[in-house]
Amino acid sequence: MDIWRKLAGELVDIVEWIDSPTSNPANTLVYRFERYQNEIKNGAKLVVREGQAAVFVNEGAIADVFAPGTYTLDTRNLPILATLKGWKYGFNSPFKAEVYFVSTRQFTNLKWGTSNPIMRRDAEFGPVRLRAFGTYAIKCTEPATLIKEIVGTSGKFTIEGIQEQLRNLIVSKFADILGESKIPMLDLAGNLNELGTFLAGEVTPTFTTYGLAVPTVLVENISLPPEVEQALDKRSSMGVIGNLSAYSQFQAAEAMRDAAKNPGGGAAAAGVGLGAGFAMAQQMGQAFQHQGATNVQPIQPPPIPGAVMFFVAAGQQQTGPFDLGTLSAKVRTGELTRDTLVWKQGMAQWLAAGTVAELANVFGATPPPIPPR
Repeated sequence: MDIWRKLAGELVDIVEWIDSPTSNPANTLVYRFERYQNEIKNGAKLVVREGQAAVFVNEGAIADVFAPGTYTLDTRNLPILATLKGWKYGFNSPFKAEVYFVSTRQFTNLKWGTSNPIMRRDAEFGPVRLRAFGTYAIKCTEPATLIKEIVGTSGKFTIEGIQEQLRNLIVSKFADILGESKIPMLDLAGNLNELGTFLAGEVTPTFTTYGLAVPTVLVENISLPPEVEQALDKRSSMGVIGNLSAYSQFQAAEAMRDAAKNPGGGAAAAGVGLGAGFAMAQQMGQAFQHQGATNVQPIQPPPIPGAVMFFVAAGQQQTGPFDLGTLSAKVRTGELTRDTLVWKQGMAQWLAAGTVAELANVFGATPPPIPPR
């Protein structure tokens, strides 16, 4: 087996990283080029594709970094490595060096979220516990720094190897930002974009020390504990209802109507109707008491159906309508005389009260004026 690996290594003259289903390129951040005893032939071709960078490591030290392109590996293209090896006159035999391919594309849709609630003091609701989650993207901008600080000697490094550390960093910064922002809890939903932008700026310096950049950080949601959300929903419902007294009366009337539509409902329906009636009576009594407290004048009953009603002219003002009993009282007080203009429905115009036949009895009980001596 070792013989075949050695022969295969001697035949390798192209150093490249091609994505394959087995390499899982979707989450591979760093891939080390494999060959027998790390030997690379003089004059071998190095192919670095777009979205990649190649880092040469000699005896644990980073020697050269190659951007996308095709290179012939010789002393002209490996100046640092040639200096480390001490090749004064070039080299013809294979040389040993580790080659790491680093993915420089963006890794998007990485998840972050609070594993424990964040305690925060709100001006309106007091101490509250908030949870938040979202997504972010990273991109390697310094391949040599990433290998030196994070990857080390790993032959394959995936995004999962650093994702938890990055997530913890984002959550920690987000907790600081949320506590210092003083944004009211009910206004957080309208500031998610601003919070994400500010959060990206806060975590960028630390990400830079890993050789990474943070193109975007999104705050998708900030939520309350379920029991607090339920209480907030009840508060919102009360605000939508508005006048609770009027709403209670409406509910009681609806219950009475439903009970009346179901006469065969038995004792249960009767009980519902009776209870609704008591509730309605209690609410009406409270309403009358309130009205009596705010209005000293007694409540006047409505006119008797079918009674004759007259309007009375007082100066240039229309008063009434009054029934015959009230008109008789006005006659006794002198407010209504035979010359006072009156009108009722059906009359073409205003007439003197003494000329209206229906008012004859009103004036008949009144003695005539005392004649002069």
